[in-house]
Formats: sequence, structure tokens, C-alpha cells
Amino acid sequence: MHRYDLLVVGSANADLVIRVDHRPAAGETVLGSDLATHPGGKGANQAVAAARLGARTALLARVGDDPYGRLLLDTQRASGVDTDAVLTDDGPTGVALITVDRSGENSIVVSPGANAQLSARDVRAAEPLLAAAKVVSVQLEIPLDTVAAAVRTAAAAGTRVVLNPSPPASLPADVLVACDPLVANEHEAKLLLRRLPDGPPGAPESWAEGLLALGPRSVVVTLGAAGALAADRTGMVRVPGVPVEAVDTTGAGDAFTGALAWRLGAGDDLEAAVRYAVRVGAAAVTRAGAQESYPTAAEVTGR
Repeated sequence: MHRYDLLVVGSANADLVIRVDHRPAAGETVLGSDLATHPGGKGANQAVAAARLGARTALLARVGDDPYGRLLLDTQRASGVDTDAVLTDDGPTGVALITVDRSGENSIVVSPGANAQLSARDVRAAEPLLAAAKVVSVQLEIPLDTVAAAVRTAAAAGTRVVLNPSPPASLPADVLVACDPLVANEHEAKLLLRRLPDGPPGAPESWAEGLLALGPRSVVVTLGAAGALAADRTGMVRVPGVPVEAVDTTGAGDAFTGALAWRLGAGDDLEAAVRYAVRVGAAAVTRAGAQESYPTAAEVTGR
């Protein structure tokens, strides 16, 4: 019997957000809003997104022994995430510096802090936790050796692996082969495919075909407001977006991935899980912030 629907192995950051009329170009200074602090980080975001939807969720991460770390732990617990596996360092918590423009689009710079200390040894020590989850979700805001250890440990335990290669980086072949699915947005897909001898032309179906050639069992390409594309060896299907008025896209991709991972663990096929995740991501962009914007299952059902 699985103890968790989803275990997220990944980052936890404090998001420091300033709203601007437009994001600055190189060498440009712009005035913005007052600074707002929100709980964030791709790992922590995915855990909260899934827990709010009703998933039994746990987080394996590292935070600092500082006010940001305490904020992150409090938010996880308030959302129903099991934080027993979150480790605390003497150093600083990871921080993301985010600017959000009038259209809701964002630019992000991350200072890893304690995230850089989450190690392969931490993963090995948590092996029973990975085996107790239906799905393990991983991103790349933690060291790549740690990502590889998490994927290999999960795969060895028979646990399904969902991986978001963000920020994009080269991954070992056995890690890519274990992904089911590999979840990438347009930017991530293009960067990953530049590593192929002949990158495919600029269409989502071509990106998905190229990503599948890297070895994962399935691929999801997220397309922002246009929805997403689900692909595996049997074929591809486009899932249209849900029309909404975007307020802030920060963390929307994490809401999508957390929802997707949960629904796959609950038994949905890839297309059904993507359709649900698209609705969750659409709901998330209608409110400011990352974790604060994530919907409950009732809110998604009503869309």
C-alpha cells in the first residue's frame, strides 16, 4: 500500500516579487511595486499544488534556518504536505528574484541557497520514502547528481518518475529513459533539442518527437495559454488551453506538473491527466503569486 500519492524531490525558495510595467532590457532600470515575499521554488510549488487538489503529498528538500525557511515550512504544512523529510541547514534558504509585467509574464533569477546542499546521500537515506510513493516528481533547481539519484532510486523501487528539466541541462541517458513523462515548456524543449545533431523545426509536434528520441517513455510539452501536447510511442494529442485573464504566470508550470503527477498516480492515462493539469494551470494564472494562486479540486471542477 502506497503511503503517498506523490513525493516531490526538489527546491524550496522564497519568491521576492516586484511588479513592473515592463521587464527591463540589458542596462535598463525600471521602477516597480513594493517588494512582496511569497513561498515558492519548483519543488515546494508542485507539492502544494498537488496537496491542495487532494493528493497525499510529501516533500524532500532543504531550507535554511532563517525566516524564509520557516515561511516555507509553515506554508507546506498548512497546505497538507508532509514535511518530515525537509532538512534544515545553517545557511540561507534559496531565493528567487522575480519581476512580473503588466501582461502577467515573468522573469526569474534564482539563488539556490540550501537547495544546492540537497545531496544524493539525502536521497539514498530517504529510499523508503521514494518507494512509498506512487509517483516521484523532480526538477533541476537542485544538483544534477541529486536529480539522477532520485530518478534511479525511484525507478529501482518501481515508482513512476515525472521530470521537469527546468532550468534545462543535459541528463544521463538512464535518467531520461525513466521519465514518464518528461515535462518541458517551449523554452526548455528548444534548449534540450539543441543538443541533438539536427534539431527539429519549430512546431510542438516536432519538439515532442525530438524529446521522445532522447529516450523518455512519454513527453508533455506545455504551451502556455495554448494548452499542452501529450506524446508517447503510440501517438500525440493536443490539449487546448482554457481561456482566462492572466494576472501572474509565476508558478503556473509547477501547478500544471504537480496536478499532472498526481492524476497519473491516481490512474489517469496521459491525455486525461494533461487535460486536468491544463485546467489547474489556467486557474493558477488568474491570481497573484505562486502557491497562493493554486486552486482546490472544487475550484478546478467548477471551471
